[in-house]
Amino acid sequence: MQLPIRVLQWGLGAMGSGMAKLMLQKSGLQIVAAVDARPDYVGKDLGEILDVGKKMGVVVTDKPETVLDKNKVDIVVIATTSWAAKQAPDLKKIINAGINVISIAEEMSDVEAQSPKLGKELDDLAKKNGVTVLGTGVNPGFVLDLLVVMLTAGCQSVEHIEASRVNDLSPYGPTVMETQGVGMTPEAFRAGVANGTVVGHVGFPESIHMISSALGLGVDRIEETREPIISKVYRETPHVKVEPGMVAGCAHIGVGYRGDKEVIRLIHPQQIHPQLEQQDTGDYINIYGLPEIHMAIKPEIAGGKATMGIAVNMIPHVVAATPGLKRMIDLPTPAALMGESAYSRRV
Repeated sequence: MQLPIRVLQWGLGAMGSGMAKLMLQKSGLQIVAAVDARPDYVGKDLGEILDVGKKMGVVVTDKPETVLDKNKVDIVVIATTSWAAKQAPDLKKIINAGINVISIAEEMSDVEAQSPKLGKELDDLAKKNGVTVLGTGVNPGFVLDLLVVMLTAGCQSVEHIEASRVNDLSPYGPTVMETQGVGMTPEAFRAGVANGTVVGHVGFPESIHMISSALGLGVDRIEETREPIISKVYRETPHVKVEPGMVAGCAHIGVGYRGDKEVIRLIHPQQIHPQLEQQDTGDYINIYGLPEIHMAIKPEIAGGKATMGIAVNMIPHVVAATPGLKRMIDLPTPAALMGESAYSRRV
């Protein structure tokens, strides 16, 4: 593989900017272009946007067609939305330009889980253009799917999987508070679930489908529930105040069935300041089979930082992969890019 790998960063919000800053620390990566729709970013040097104290010679544009050149760009990392259908038009532009792409849209982690038609369309298009497409992130993409799959490597049999991720929403902004129902009355929360404004976690169908596919568990039905976490104490962040009796977060559960038998249960209670009610954060995986495996990581793997990390760390593996739409279970095990040998694997 020829280094440095030339990267176009598409989307310069909190996640996109964070990934771009991380790429600057990697000797095997070079940012050669940047795309963002914000008028106050367009025309500025990327170094100014990232506040790195120097110009990078990369001017931010809102016209991706002017920088999607496969002779100058090896891969695009796109951070614009959580939804596969919403991102699909931009993904098709990238693929048709003959350029590999990594997306951190949650639904892109296993597109076939909810949109098999779109998944086949993207897979066929990627193969036609000789490029690789990957969706990844910390969750989905790692904690509640890939890590679960990897832990079963020594199992002779698996009967049931239960995994949970307990995290603190306090660092997040107003949009996350609204989509998790934080600060609402229980009645408003349930109304939000009904009308789709309270979504909880995005990615349970993708994670369950990925685990089932990797292990051959034959999941044929997925059900999700969202319940309010009602606070017993006062809680506050810069963006929301929660009185006792109001909603502090969303307890979201996804269950995968084979026939009438539950085989996968994923649990993701997200709330602000869980420690105020003696709730520790963490990632927990329990595999019931032969042998049983129980893993706990405390506190939880930091969501934002880990999503930036895994997306950047997968860049060389996507560039080296065979063409098509991939999932994390289809590519080499991710690892931090700490030196030249990390950029190539024997595959």
